[in-house]
Amino acid sequence: MAAYLVSEVTPRDADAFQTYRTKAAASIAQYGGRYLARGGDVDTLEGSWKPRTIIIVEFPDVETARRWYSSSEYAALAVQNQALERNLILVDGISATNA
Repeated sequence: MAAYLVSEVTPRDADAFQTYRTKAAASIAQYGGRYLARGGDVDTLEGSWKPRTIIIVEFPDVETARRWYSSSEYAALAVQNQALERNLILVDGISATNA
């Protein structure tokens, strides 16, 4: 069943952020991931959370998402710390029978 990476991002350096974004997208695609949301408008409906940039990536399953996260392709993105600050979580999806 699908798994989702949810990331709240605050860019630090615009040029480094664009480099990171391009390289991260290539590594995500290599592991079968696809973007569901990538920096669109955020509208807080409840609570006090006010994220500026949210990214949601769907992977085929948790194992694949973890393989991507620990992969040499993603680890090679050394520009990450210069490019952005973020919170990142991995959420396991539900099967159609549990929906």
